[in-house]
Amino acid sequence: MACTTGVALDIGAAYSFSDMGSSCSGCGADAAGGFRRRRAQATLRCGQILSSVLPAMIAASARLLRLLSLLQARRDWPGAELAARLGVTPRTLRRDIDRLRSLGYPVRSSPGTAGGYRLGAGAALPPLQLDDDEALAVALGLRLAATAAVSGMEETAVRALAKLESLLPARLRRRVRALHAAVAPLGMTGPQVGPDLLTALATACREHERLRLRYRDHEGRASEREIEPHGLVCAGTRWYLVAWDLGRADWRTFRVDRIAGTPQAGARFLPRRLPEGDLAAYVSRTVSTQPYPIRARVVLHAPVERMREHVPPLAASLHALDAGRCVLEAGAHSLDALAYHIARLDVEFEVESPPELAARMHALGTRLLRAAGAAACRAQAR
Repeated sequence: MACTTGVALDIGAAYSFSDMGSSCSGCGADAAGGFRRRRAQATLRCGQILSSVLPAMIAASARLLRLLSLLQARRDWPGAELAARLGVTPRTLRRDIDRLRSLGYPVRSSPGTAGGYRLGAGAALPPLQLDDDEALAVALGLRLAATAAVSGMEETAVRALAKLESLLPARLRRRVRALHAAVAPLGMTGPQVGPDLLTALATACREHERLRLRYRDHEGRASEREIEPHGLVCAGTRWYLVAWDLGRADWRTFRVDRIAGTPQAGARFLPRRLPEGDLAAYVSRTVSTQPYPIRARVVLHAPVERMREHVPPLAASLHALDAGRCVLEAGAHSLDALAYHIARLDVEFEVESPPELAARMHALGTRLLRAAGAAACRAQAR
């Protein structure tokens, strides 16, 4: 499925009959002489020309659509690799690129033997090539957009969904409607952020541009930060920005709803190696442990895959120790809260730190045993 209404005609028009080395001048025979025989001969010649030219035109148009899809899928393409993916020569690729440009697509090129191509931003949004699964994913995402933690997107999502559904073939339209009928999103309350701010942050991450912003931490203290943004993480109703803080010479996690105003873009930077190799895991650890005065490290005697079903990423971070054990790191304002959180997981465990947590659990366990023993005695007395 390709959402490209009107585009195939435009691309086909870019391949004229003269482009194919043919001519339909014989079509004027009727006007010149008006004889029925000459008109029939001209019609036959035009039919022969069309039968030989149209397959080539269709193949070339399909190749242009394929080229457009590839340019949208990746930011930069080396010329040789792009030609190989299309199965054409570099010369044919250059002609196809020129035809896309003639249709208004801003394809940028870099010279040299190692040069390549990039689809730039234009005055209008280019058509997107979507397969069936991608179209379903977009439709479902638009359906859920009204309940996301991005403000002001409800009406926009409805308009976009209406446009998409009008372009879907019947088989996909039925599947999309079945999904919409079966899925009932439950609205979640929480801090919201504007789409303009998210777009500005995402652009800075992609273009590797430093940002200067005003930020308010969890205690309400305001400060100005100069950062190198590396990625955004969505966790439920909250958005987090992972960045290298130049003033503190360390990685920091920023809640996007606490960023005031519009960040100012600055110089470009070279990307750094991501902390822990995974932004989501880093956000999970920092959000679930660093803000709290008490931090615990506990070995759980269960596979990490099983425990992830019971431990939300914002409550604690998990990583595998071996096939049957994993490490849980969590924080809290009290030892009792940590003890309850760990005990309710209903698995065997060992407390590695802090020792105060192990002592507190021993005291709680002793108290629970006394209570259970007293209850058993009363039951026997009856």
